[in-house]
Amino acid sequence: MLRGNYPATVDGKGRLKIPAAFKTYLEENYGADFYVTSLDGQAVRIYPLPVWREIEEKLKAQPSMKKSVKKFLDRTNYFGQMGRADGQGRLLIPSVLRESAAMQGEVAVLGYLTYLEVWNNQRYLEHLEREPLTEEDEKALSDLGI
Repeated sequence: MLRGNYPATVDGKGRLKIPAAFKTYLEENYGADFYVTSLDGQAVRIYPLPVWREIEEKLKAQPSMKKSVKKFLDRTNYFGQMGRADGQGRLLIPSVLRESAAMQGEVAVLGYLTYLEVWNNQRYLEHLEREPLTEEDEKALSDLGI
């Protein structure tokens, strides 16, 4: 599983150096191909291509006019592009998404079990402040046995 937060850098050409802790796991379990996208333009989501294909299969099974599916695809297509990690584990972040999510210099790379999420450090701290863990969240997690 992909878990934890590992600082990384986005270089001047817009390439993310995938942290070694994630790179090894991704290579061994998924290969070097990814779908790089976002749901809101604030953070980058990096899906190993096999994981993204599973999502596409679920979407394909839905009615083509289903509004939530269309909204999801609108966003993931606008911000998204296929990518391949090079031999050094660098992955290009699409320019539209790089600008929107302020991807430059030091960033936080977080593991979300089956995909990575990359945030501008300052934006992530603001996100955590805006979205505190509430008693309702704690109850929902408790109901899941967590």
